[in-house]
Amino acid sequence: MTSARPGAGRTRTNSISQKESVPKAGQWPVDPQEAVPIDDDRIWIDGCFDFAHHGHAGAMLQARQLGKELLVGVHSDESILENKGPTVMDLKERVAAVDACRWATKSIPHAPYVTSLPWISHYGCQFVVHGDDITSDSSGEDCYRFVKAAGRFKVVKRTPGISTTDLVGRMLLCTKTHFIKSFQRTLAGEEGDGSDEERKVKAAAMLQRIKDYATDESGLNPGLEVWDWIASRPAKERRVSRVDTSTSQDSTSPTMHKTERVREEKGIFKHLVQGKRPKPGQRVVYVDGGFDLFSTGHTEFLALVIRTESEEALAQGWTADEQRDKRVQESGCDYAPVYLIAGIHDDEVINYWKGVNFPIMNMFERGLCVLQCKHVDAVVFGAPFTPSKAFLRSLPYGVPDTVAHGPTSFMPLTFDPYKTSKELGIFKEIGSHEFQNVNAGQIVERIMKGRALYEERQRKKGEKGFGEEAMRRREQMEEDAARQRKFREIERMYSV
Repeated sequence: MTSARPGAGRTRTNSISQKESVPKAGQWPVDPQEAVPIDDDRIWIDGCFDFAHHGHAGAMLQARQLGKELLVGVHSDESILENKGPTVMDLKERVAAVDACRWATKSIPHAPYVTSLPWISHYGCQFVVHGDDITSDSSGEDCYRFVKAAGRFKVVKRTPGISTTDLVGRMLLCTKTHFIKSFQRTLAGEEGDGSDEERKVKAAAMLQRIKDYATDESGLNPGLEVWDWIASRPAKERRVSRVDTSTSQDSTSPTMHKTERVREEKGIFKHLVQGKRPKPGQRVVYVDGGFDLFSTGHTEFLALVIRTESEEALAQGWTADEQRDKRVQESGCDYAPVYLIAGIHDDEVINYWKGVNFPIMNMFERGLCVLQCKHVDAVVFGAPFTPSKAFLRSLPYGVPDTVAHGPTSFMPLTFDPYKTSKELGIFKEIGSHEFQNVNAGQIVERIMKGRALYEERQRKKGEKGFGEEAMRRREQMEEDAARQRKFREIERMYSV
């Protein structure tokens, strides 16, 4: 695919218009095929949702709070290319990301780029919601002009400080200014840019956003539990504190390697948000990761964890009438058999192991992405790279029934971060899935390969181009990171 040029894209434009025109009976992209009555509580929101970040989730959260159902229109690859520029993720990946959002009731693929009254009316939506930024089509006209004229448009506040364009810029310019050094100090207003008062205001806003994203599917009630694990840097990185190479005074003596083992720490679990705790009989599962550029690779893995653990619960009679009746009697309602806790590594831990300028999203941003995912029940900020016995035993709900992880190809290691979990007999490796290779590394690679197209996209937005210098800088950082990873492995060889 190439970017559109004046006059050159007429045929493609006509093709896109035909796809996005009002479908004939039986040809709507998803059911229902028959129009449903319009309801004020059924809300429509649409967009590209390209490598869906917490800004997209924030818009869906606000839209969901305005009604009882949220239908999410997702534009096609072709219409986005025509009107905005190339996408990083294809339509299937973007739809899957939307489907994983806790506040989305249903996704509608191939939704028209210019929001159409017949489309929203067919699916029974009275109102369309969008952020307070301006979105234009390839002709420079407002994409929401028709629904605005009909009085069926509502505005929500755009999430500040994050956009797909921002993230692409971080990748190409290799910046690290988005990193958070201390999550604890940042949330206390003690670290960051600005005056003391400005930092406190920003900290309060961050904590409030965490609380907002931790709501249930309605966006109004408590949902997820949120914790911050406070411990030393070596305990979080799970590395030896020092590796010394020295020769004794006797020149015939061999070189000696002196190491110090990192002392296991229980750390302190600080409760940031109170939500729903595990219920009787639920299998508590712990997963961890960077969750950088949160994508379908992550959401499908989490869904697969839920399915795998649910099958085990079903085999043990979870759906039996007597068990279901007991749950309802004791808790007032039935509930799912799995309670999933997601541990998120902090920025310095990820950069220690991956190098370059990973993570592309800081821990706060990654945490919001994980919080919005419907497969997650609790989040632990600042989780260690290797879950130790002390950490697992001190988790707020006790040692989990399962520690799950999938095969890692982006950052291969010669040591086993899950050795302790295996020794405890609670580790479970989750198999591959359709989006197995969609991760931060691949997303960055897609951006780098399509750099010329993204340069044009930036230019259309009035943004400064990245240029060859940025490319060379990233290449150099990747080479440095490769050398650092080799050093980390040598360091691990001499650990206990």
